[in-house]
Amino acid sequence: MNVHMDVIKKLNNKTVIRGRIYKLYNMTDLLNVAYENKFAIGAFNVANSEFVKVVIDAAEAQNSPAIIQIHPLEINLIEDDFIAYVREAVKNSKIPMAIHLDHGGNLQDVVRAIRNGYTSVMIDASHLSYEENIEITKKFVEIAHAVNVSVEAELGTIGVNEGSGEGGSEDILYTDPKQAAEFVKKTGIDTLAVAIGTSHGIYPKTKEHSIKIDRLKEIRKQVSIPLVLHGGSDNADDEIRETAKNGVAKINLASDMKRAFYRQLQKTLNDKPNDYESFIVIPEATKVATELVKKKMDLFGSTEKAQLYK
Repeated sequence: MNVHMDVIKKLNNKTVIRGRIYKLYNMTDLLNVAYENKFAIGAFNVANSEFVKVVIDAAEAQNSPAIIQIHPLEINLIEDDFIAYVREAVKNSKIPMAIHLDHGGNLQDVVRAIRNGYTSVMIDASHLSYEENIEITKKFVEIAHAVNVSVEAELGTIGVNEGSGEGGSEDILYTDPKQAAEFVKKTGIDTLAVAIGTSHGIYPKTKEHSIKIDRLKEIRKQVSIPLVLHGGSDNADDEIRETAKNGVAKINLASDMKRAFYRQLQKTLNDKPNDYESFIVIPEATKVATELVKKKMDLFGSTEKAQLYK
């Protein structure tokens, strides 16, 4: 949209265009509503405009809040200018949303995200010692909070499966509930990603991957901020529903959505080997991925919850 600067006024993350107000939420404002009402909001990794369309179309169809998140490896692929498109797409929607940095690993990742207009960042120092994790996370909280950007951190280590580029550990180090309370108090983070048995990517059939709900309940007793579930693809639906009832307000999902999109795209290309126009081969893949995201929103309990935001 080309709009003259004299009709645009920016205040924090609000933009007024010819009298209409759009707002990008930071994660605190977005997730507190979910936390209080015991539902979870899907955070979907995007690395092209089609996945942005998938998330926004699904969110509008389900009247569901949503989070568009981008991993440092993904922003390296699509480059910084892409975020201007994402912000515009989100602002032009009637749905409450946040734009989030997934697994920021260093100062460069976080500052880059803030400069690009993300409303939330994750600093992941979970691979370091507990003391180092606290020290590093606290510094990033001070930086982000100074510009009204919320911060997610991770305590414990999320597993990783083949095919995932998001990182993780071969061995899951579960989050200690009492340690989690101290970590939140000392760092001042807004949301906490917990390790309760999940892994990034798609699980091999031979890998045990049940979510440890009892551990989640113990963490929630100790921690009063919204919790985050990484590795939300490929877990049993009943387990996912249970996490939203017990403090998880943000569920990351990438592999399921991407698998649905690319499998359908592959099928379309196989069925139509001589068609190369994007408007012919891509729409069916987008449709399949959108339907999957809509079902996930139903599962997370976020469908029809956009009306709770004012």
